[in-house]
Amino acid sequence: MVAVRPAKPVAPRPVVRPLTAPVEADGPPCPVCGTPNQPGRRFCRRCAAPLRAPEPVAALPWWRTVWPFRRRVRGGSGRALRRLLVFLVVAGLVLAGFLLLPAGRAVYEDVRDKLGKATEIGPVAVTASAQAPGHPATAATDGLTNRYWGAPALGDSVTFTFGAPFRLVDVVVHIGPSAAAQEFRREPRPVRADLVVTAADGTERTKALTFNDKPGPQTVRTAFSDVVAVRLVVREAAGMAPGHPIALAEVEFFKRS
Repeated sequence: MVAVRPAKPVAPRPVVRPLTAPVEADGPPCPVCGTPNQPGRRFCRRCAAPLRAPEPVAALPWWRTVWPFRRRVRGGSGRALRRLLVFLVVAGLVLAGFLLLPAGRAVYEDVRDKLGKATEIGPVAVTASAQAPGHPATAATDGLTNRYWGAPALGDSVTFTFGAPFRLVDVVVHIGPSAAAQEFRREPRPVRADLVVTAADGTERTKALTFNDKPGPQTVRTAFSDVVAVRLVVREAAGMAPGHPIALAEVEFFKRS
């Protein structure tokens, strides 16, 4: 058997393509290299530079130049924070306007009264339009319920003056000559009165009070600011009898701390 030598590899001959007519490039020239390009191309056929100039970016409004709006962001980025800030600003303006109104101010002070703590405050002076012998006006603030201010007649009043304006939240009243049940009906006692409150600017506000005809403390909720004086006027009494004064044992005042 005779050995056969392998054949030598033969490279393929190049294929000669026919020449084509050059494509006329009558489009805009490249802004980088100046090469003309066909109409409709987006990039230069020589250097691949963009053929279309970028569109001008509109100027930002003034409110977008303040943090956190001062940078251009993709859609939705930072939107929650911006909405939160706008909401807080609007809520603040609404709250400020609400507090400037009398009704809004009253609601605001009432909430503070309920959330705050009340502390007792004593008057610096106590006077009365009239008083029975042995029963002065000062007996209404001496801390004793077996001593009382005696009003000779209906329409008499006792006035409590304070050293500085304060927020009056509660008034506690003890009617009758004594806290003991067996002595309570010994003297006439007020069951209806007017609470006249004087503010620091001189204005007066009146609150009608009705008391239960029984011994013990009776709390009256109030809502008066800048109080400098309080006058209690007796309008009606139980157990009226000739020669017997109307007994008001004790009046306590509480301010917002």
